[in-house]
Amino acid sequence: MILNANVKLWVKKIALALLGGLAVPSVLAVELSGYAGAEYRYFLHDSALPFPGQHVPSLVLAPEFYTEWDDGQQSLLFSPFLRLDGEDAERTHGDIGELQWLLVRDDWELRVGVGKVFWGVAESQHLVDVINQTDLVENSDTEDKLGQPMINLSVFRDWGTVDLFVMPYFRERTFAGRDGRLRGPLVVDTDAAAYESGAGRHHLDVAVRWSHSLGDWDIGVSHFYGTNREPQLLLNSTATALIPFYETMHQTGLDAQYTAEAWLWKLETIRRETDADTFFALTGGVEYTFYSVFETDVDVGLIAEYLFDDRDDARKTAFEDDVLMGARLTWNDTQSTALLFGLIQDLSSEDIGWNIEASRRIGDRWKLSVEGRFFSVNDNTSVLYPVRRDDYFQLELARYF
Repeated sequence: MILNANVKLWVKKIALALLGGLAVPSVLAVELSGYAGAEYRYFLHDSALPFPGQHVPSLVLAPEFYTEWDDGQQSLLFSPFLRLDGEDAERTHGDIGELQWLLVRDDWELRVGVGKVFWGVAESQHLVDVINQTDLVENSDTEDKLGQPMINLSVFRDWGTVDLFVMPYFRERTFAGRDGRLRGPLVVDTDAAAYESGAGRHHLDVAVRWSHSLGDWDIGVSHFYGTNREPQLLLNSTATALIPFYETMHQTGLDAQYTAEAWLWKLETIRRETDADTFFALTGGVEYTFYSVFETDVDVGLIAEYLFDDRDDARKTAFEDDVLMGARLTWNDTQSTALLFGLIQDLSSEDIGWNIEASRRIGDRWKLSVEGRFFSVNDNTSVLYPVRRDDYFQLELARYF
């Protein structure tokens, strides 16, 4: 009875908030920001496939429109995204990253629309980050995400923050097309996607997360029920393409970070259950930062992480028994110069992946970014084997406004 009373109270609060949000002033000041950029990727080797080339130019436009009213307690954010790719028609795409109304009260917040949510603390992969779908054509590191339609209620208490999510529509993963790189020998036919749930894209996904800071600890515990963001790729009837199959899953996650002066201890762990499989995975490690190295303004962070997946199947995951070693250099200058380097070694084989990212501001409006990804994969059962010849450098020049 108490639970029902609390639920009714929150439903009443949300209904009143939605009605109040309709009283939007007719004239609002809109702030415009964002960036436009030109990107060039150079692949060091010819593709193992007949179509993709080595030179890939593209253009990107990512504006952001923001306005607020009601003394800042209500706001609207709109962040569209557009990429035009010179090679891959599937990488030429647009997305609404965010189109979200936010209502702020003393002890709760309500977000309605399309949004992005990030969970996680690790460097190498974010196991617990399950709300948004990965935009795989943007970058192979899985850091880029598609906007997710959702209602998100955040409740703040002394004992922590509770986030509730209702997601009425599913976003399918993007994949490289016939002329794209970083893909397998068969193209993924996204138009033929199949679902375990009869509701398909309209399955109602839900999630809840509790997070809190306890002294030097930052902890998050989450549970998600809905459509698996990682599809199985199945052969079609003619064995000429792959079909994404999206299962329904339960996933329980824990992320924790402990800060002790120059030390950061990090852990992410999940248990995921589907009708076909149940598994446990974790990523944990440490980052230690040397400040003002050699009496300069440069900080150097050393990173080490261990990646484990108890499926122990290289065909399902690239990180079943691996270690990450890396370094983060921050110059702390007016140009915000930064460099991140890392390599992931598979402890069960000789396979290694290298990654480098660097960026520097030029003046007040421009930013130059460099990225490199390199693969040494000899295990022909690995999910990374198809991209063994897809080493590349990427250069991006962006102007912010």
